[in-house]
Order: sequence, then C-alpha cells, then structure tokens
Amino acid sequence: MINKLTMLIGVLLAIFFLGGLATTLTRSMMIGFFDVLPVYIFMGIAIGMMLYEAYIETK
Repeated sequence: MINKLTMLIGVLLAIFFLGGLATTLTRSMMIGFFDVLPVYIFMGIAIGMMLYEAYIETK
C-alpha cells in the first residue's frame, strides 16, 4: 500500500514538473507554439511511459 502511494505521489510530482517546464516555454513572446510542439510531444511520451510503468508495477 505504501509503495502505491509513494509511486502515485512521485508520478504526480513528475507530471507537474514536466507540465510546468513545457508551459513556461510558451510564455515567451519570441517562441511560438510550433517551436515548442516537439517539447510537448516528448513530454507527452515521457508522461505516458511513466504512467504505463507505474501501472505495470502496481499489477
């Protein structure tokens, strides 16, 4: 039970960090959406892999 809770907290913190990192890039006036699009794609892949790994570990 404690392992699942720890994994959930870790995954949520990592998602918030990666999401915040990706959104701070779009705040700049000199960087457009299409410049940041690869970052969003890689962040989505990383978050998906992290969630999949957490799901497999809890089974």
